[in-house]
Amino acid sequence: MLEELYRIIEERKRNPVPGSYTAYLIEEGEDMILKKIGEEAMEVILAAKGQDNQRIIEELSDLYYHTLVLLLSRDIPFSMVQKELTNRHLNKIQGSDS
Repeated sequence: MLEELYRIIEERKRNPVPGSYTAYLIEEGEDMILKKIGEEAMEVILAAKGQDNQRIIEELSDLYYHTLVLLLSRDIPFSMVQKELTNRHLNKIQGSDS
């Protein structure tokens, strides 16, 4: 699903839709995107400290979305994150965990 969401955000970047929140974030620029990531990260922490699991899921979903918007604002393919995670996993398996 994250890959599909990335593709949707990518499409919104290429073809902005009036009233689209994604288009708004991209138009506002990186400072706005980073502000939203910071807010969502804090909301994840607050949810984990005092709310139910559903609220944590909701806030993590918001955080994932905003980080994907950041990737696209920087023209970083989602596959690069996947590659990094794979490399970390392989390094751990091979005993060079750092």
